[in-house]
Amino acid sequence: MDLRIFTEPQQGATYDDLLRVARASEDLGFDAFFRSDHYLPMNVDGRPGPTDAWVTLAGLARETSTIRLGTLVTSATFRYPGPLAVSVAQVDAMSGGRVELGLGAGWYAEEHAAGAIPFPPVGERFDRFEDTLAIVTGMWATPEGETFDHQGLHFSVTGSPGLPKPVQDSVPIVIGGGGKKRTPALAARYATEFNLPFADAETTATQFDRVRAACTEAGRDPSSMTWSNALVLCCGSSDAEVARRAGAIGREVDEVIRNGAAGSPSQVVDTLGRFAELGSTRVYLQVLDLHDLDHLALVAEQVMPQVG
Repeated sequence: MDLRIFTEPQQGATYDDLLRVARASEDLGFDAFFRSDHYLPMNVDGRPGPTDAWVTLAGLARETSTIRLGTLVTSATFRYPGPLAVSVAQVDAMSGGRVELGLGAGWYAEEHAAGAIPFPPVGERFDRFEDTLAIVTGMWATPEGETFDHQGLHFSVTGSPGLPKPVQDSVPIVIGGGGKKRTPALAARYATEFNLPFADAETTATQFDRVRAACTEAGRDPSSMTWSNALVLCCGSSDAEVARRAGAIGREVDEVIRNGAAGSPSQVVDTLGRFAELGSTRVYLQVLDLHDLDHLALVAEQVMPQVG
């Protein structure tokens, strides 16, 4: 199982905070460093203020060397499809081919209102999401010297040269969430990886089955999909350490053990094993206290060897 570090910088983090965690994640052998793409904090002050996801990843692309980098997830409401394709391709080149694009329809209404970002009804958001997937992947796949056209419901393209190209032959696309119909269908068509965040094993099994069925219906082998989860991390070498880390992120010990990758290293291994039995081969460990690098070291030393 791949273990990835997933951060929420809108809750309060500078670029230097993120660089420190990304470098530690790389040095400790984690598979990837991902960040959310949000502009408004949730239930905290959020100072010094948000950082832009793709500006951050461009910087990290030049200041790391091996770890993979990506968003979980960029909202399709935040960027027009063509400029998004350019940004991701450029950051992929800056990283030497280490970028992955997590993309979603968008959900946080207050964030859009606070940032002067239009927030259409959910059906239209999914239409725009689908257009964005078609355009971004279509531009990247267009052979050099040819042009790309797309007639969408909300976004259309005429005569695009589809440049620049990513370094990777195909930038991995991560799609996730609990939607019952459109999410599985879009994942089956476009996703390299399907991710279900912050869900229990029963919910994971149900949603993975929906996406597998959508793959089969679309004529795709479900085994070609990477299956993953995201879980809040709260691991400690003693009960006191678990309690201290839970308190630092505003969670109750019993609750975070029940719902996250939490408790002793052996408890975390057992939790990850339950998701592995459902087909998950990758877990994004949500790290909320970005100053506690000993937390990452503990997981690298005592969890990673047992699940890798």
